[in-house]
Amino acid sequence: MFPKTNLYRKRKLYRTPGLCEQQLRCRFSSLPSPPPPGTWSQLHRLPHRDLYRLSVTDPDRFWGSAAVDRLRWMRPFHQVRDCDFSSGKINWFVGGKINVSVNCLDVHAENHPDRVALIWERDEPGTEVKVTYRELLETTCRLANTLKSHEIKKGDRVAIYMPVSPIAVAAMLACARIGAVHTMVFAGFSSEALAAKIQDAQCKAVITCNQGVRGGRLIHLKSTVDAAVRSCTSIQHIFVSQRTEQPVVMGELDVPLDEMMSQHASVCPPEPLDSEDSLFLLYTSGSTGKPKGIVHTQAGYLLYTSMTHQYVFDYRDGDVFGCVADVGWITGHSYVVYGPLCNGATTVLFESTPVYPDPGRYWEMVERLRINQFYSTPTALRLLLKYDDCWVKKYDRSSLRTLGSVGEPINHEAWHWFHSVVGEGRCPLVDTWWQTETGGICIAPHPLEEGAPIIPAMAMRPFFGIQPVLMGEKGETLTGDSVSGALCISQPWPGMARSIYGDHQRFIDAYFKVYHGYYFTGDGAHRSEDGYYQITGRMDDVINVSGHRLGTAEIEDALDEHPAVPETAVIGIPHDIKGEVPFAFVVLKEDVGDDPTAILQHLRGLVANKITKYAVPEHFLVVKRLPKTRSGKIMRRILRKVVLETTNDLGDVSTLDDPSVVKEIVETYDLKKI
Repeated sequence: MFPKTNLYRKRKLYRTPGLCEQQLRCRFSSLPSPPPPGTWSQLHRLPHRDLYRLSVTDPDRFWGSAAVDRLRWMRPFHQVRDCDFSSGKINWFVGGKINVSVNCLDVHAENHPDRVALIWERDEPGTEVKVTYRELLETTCRLANTLKSHEIKKGDRVAIYMPVSPIAVAAMLACARIGAVHTMVFAGFSSEALAAKIQDAQCKAVITCNQGVRGGRLIHLKSTVDAAVRSCTSIQHIFVSQRTEQPVVMGELDVPLDEMMSQHASVCPPEPLDSEDSLFLLYTSGSTGKPKGIVHTQAGYLLYTSMTHQYVFDYRDGDVFGCVADVGWITGHSYVVYGPLCNGATTVLFESTPVYPDPGRYWEMVERLRINQFYSTPTALRLLLKYDDCWVKKYDRSSLRTLGSVGEPINHEAWHWFHSVVGEGRCPLVDTWWQTETGGICIAPHPLEEGAPIIPAMAMRPFFGIQPVLMGEKGETLTGDSVSGALCISQPWPGMARSIYGDHQRFIDAYFKVYHGYYFTGDGAHRSEDGYYQITGRMDDVINVSGHRLGTAEIEDALDEHPAVPETAVIGIPHDIKGEVPFAFVVLKEDVGDDPTAILQHLRGLVANKITKYAVPEHFLVVKRLPKTRSGKIMRRILRKVVLETTNDLGDVSTLDDPSVVKEIVETYDLKKI
């Protein structure tokens, strides 16, 4: 709890329309006394170990001082947190009023108006567009005023179906400015998937583009939106921006966004929002077919993303931050948009693919834009592993200072290639673990004390305020080191999700009932003899072989160490005696000279030596590629259906990058049976 002290003077109050200076003073003076001394400007100088200890033993002091110093408030909060895991109640910075767009734009436009906020790395290399903080603020305000003129107001849900672009970022921030709740839908989802999310959120409007451009291909977005909204009665307006010159047929719901924005003012007063008002919904996969809209709110999410962005990636003022995620995913929300912009960074918007026009695309971009931090996925790295190292080494990567991996546990071969070839052995590589539900990074090698180790392919250290707990099969807390179990978190943190939209009971059941009093991540983990954390994969990606639990990620990691194997996917299939056995799908490098049979035999030995004999896959199938979503995640349920011969009921495959891969794998499997 924080009164009117020098804590609040670090960032001046953003004057709320209608509140006079005397009223603001009254609100300050009514606040209770602070905890023992220590502003964030003082606390952050402590060693990281001491900061972590403070964050878990006195979270009110830690997070309260950080929120006061790092964010601009329209009204101060009177209570740091009010949380109860058993009921799924999570409230941070109670009573405070804030506007996220002010913290991401106005603060920096006032101090550094000509600093570059966004570098839009368009599909064609060398055609990047730079947008300053002043320009992004003006664009955001024009878009916000356009929404307001069409009666979009605080609390309304707005779907955004756009490619990675400055206008997509402005759409997110415009919603935040007026208090509308955005739900960004990856611009690769089918019309059916888009419609399901719009219907669940009861969106009032959609913001889209005529087309998207990716990997040299045009993607027709407006026609997908048109098909989706036919079954969405809540939609009143479709705002259409022009990414390409291709005209589109405009219907009665359609609004030409660029034209309307030009008619509106470049100033829009920000809406004062409660710390716990919804900022956005983001739909993620669930165990049922029902959409699962994860709810994130204002102040806690923004504070957590800004702090993880700074400390995990060693962000420094003036850095160019290169996260190549799509803004439609949580990684794009947290580490392309909100975290970097809150910190006043220059953030890269990557519209293309890792191999367009050639496999050197990432590294040519690093050289040209002088990127300091590069954050990508193991899937993309394994793809690039197939190509000669000359595609990396021909470009100057001396600007790089930190490398990061996100999305799934990174295998050793990809880790060492990323660290040694891309980073030349001099850049720390942070393997980050977190989820849509956590809002930001929870376990990562950084921050660390000087001289502390980074262990390859291991997430390692919990971030400030994160208290991991491993649970056993009987629900008991596993103490000590060298143990494995279900990964839970024992106390709330500001960035975590607040609910599932429209179904809070489902939120409680999914995350807080499995292990009462703990947040259940759904992942398994191993705590090493040194106390570091290794993510072993989803608990539903665990195979039970003769009573022994095996994480599929663990087996895949062993298989991927073979130099001829860029990637694999392991599933569990039924076995009459053992219960389940592993089945491995293996992709081989194109130029491999060895006999595939000899490689598979070597793979068996690798797994036996790295894990144990009972972990060796009972079956192997060599395939050209694996079924992946457009975000790069392997759809293992499809592989199960191939092996179980139930491909006549594949379920929703709208997120597959290329549906033809299913037929390809089925034919390969059928040939093996013959």
